[in-house]
Amino acid sequence: MARKPARQYGCTACGAVHVKWAGQCDACQEWNTLEELAVEPLAASSAARAVPGRRVRLEALQGVVQPPPRVRSGIAELDRALGGGLVPASVVLVGGDPGIGKSTLLLQAASRLAEQGERVLYISGEEAVDQIRLRARRLGVEGAKLELAASINVADIIATAEAEADVRVVVIDSIQTMWLETVESAPGTVSQVRACAFELIRAAKRRGFCLILVGHVTKEGALAGPRVLEHMVDAVMYFEGDRGHQFRILRAAKNRYGATDEIGVFAMTDRGLEEVSNPSALFLAERRGNIAGSAVFAGLEGSRPVLLEVQALLSPKGGDGAPRRAVVGWDSGRLAMLLAVLETRCGLKLSGMDVYLNVAGGLKVAEPAADLAVAAALVSAATGVPTSPGAVYFGEVGLSGEIRQVAQADSRLKEAAKLGFTQAVLPRRVARGSAPTRPPEGLSLRESGHVSDLVSPDAAGE
Repeated sequence: MARKPARQYGCTACGAVHVKWAGQCDACQEWNTLEELAVEPLAASSAARAVPGRRVRLEALQGVVQPPPRVRSGIAELDRALGGGLVPASVVLVGGDPGIGKSTLLLQAASRLAEQGERVLYISGEEAVDQIRLRARRLGVEGAKLELAASINVADIIATAEAEADVRVVVIDSIQTMWLETVESAPGTVSQVRACAFELIRAAKRRGFCLILVGHVTKEGALAGPRVLEHMVDAVMYFEGDRGHQFRILRAAKNRYGATDEIGVFAMTDRGLEEVSNPSALFLAERRGNIAGSAVFAGLEGSRPVLLEVQALLSPKGGDGAPRRAVVGWDSGRLAMLLAVLETRCGLKLSGMDVYLNVAGGLKVAEPAADLAVAAALVSAATGVPTSPGAVYFGEVGLSGEIRQVAQADSRLKEAAKLGFTQAVLPRRVARGSAPTRPPEGLSLRESGHVSDLVSPDAAGE
């Protein structure tokens, strides 16, 4: 006797699967996001009729491997984030907040590719063809031989792409609007997004064209839809930025053909997105020296060194509640730890102060090497003594106040010297007998072993 199909429930926010319905998803804590998914069980006799598997060929680990061919998009910052360009038969997922510039970036990249003679299809499920033409006119790329279509039917899109043998790149904007007739649910649901992505990826691998998918994000900043979508693609790119700032950061969170955490920097203008080849100079363009509470951090984003200004402001706590800790562009938990270290190890009285910390320019910093620059900004704000306008800082701070080594110090120092900085405050080398870091010409090093050296700079050279 045939059994009833098993029932499962998928979360539309995070993609988690549950065996029974509930009002709240246990994985992401969202309410009213579970939708029923019908799963057909195997027939009782299917195991008996199953075709026996064939033995797969085993290969040795050693062998000659050629790097994958690349298709340059014509936008250097995009190619940098991708690891050198687009790889044929690869799938790239681009996510970001609404209105951040995803469609603008991909329309510009598709137009550049078309101008180079590549066959590019731009499929939009959100806008009509006339709307895309208006945006192209505003961006100044209306002359590109780009082929457009407005459709949400995945079967029609695949049939169109496979009928053209010379198609190199297909852009889908966006995957949440796509619809597959064989799946009984509305576009944007977990089952539709998973099935549509699977069919499009299979077509890209079979025909050898590069597939670029635009994805929506949740309010937490993660890609909407099933989590398995990120595992199905070859590269995941997040387009970050604040609408209040002109800067946009394209960050590689996953890349099977390149380095992760690589970034491309863009500036949003009335003519679209412009590349920023020297982001350090742009991030520091509005910096004013001799201001207490400011320090320059020599950071590293992927393989690119970037100099950023860290700003700190302290004010007496107002009211009877707990002091306020407001952070923009850095980890609030790490700020709380650093404040405790400065108060305990350096004697600074910060527990009764409201603390405001900002990474200027809208970039989000995640590496622990920013500890020393943040500590320098906090010490400067607490004492009222400005940091040296020609100094950069980098180093990780431990709970006992020690300053630990960080990776790729030479790259950070070269970037600081290139922008005219004259001093670098960095961790003291582990052993006195080890080879010292050789600074670039015109840059002096001030090694520091403990965060208290920021309060008494004369002790740093002891």
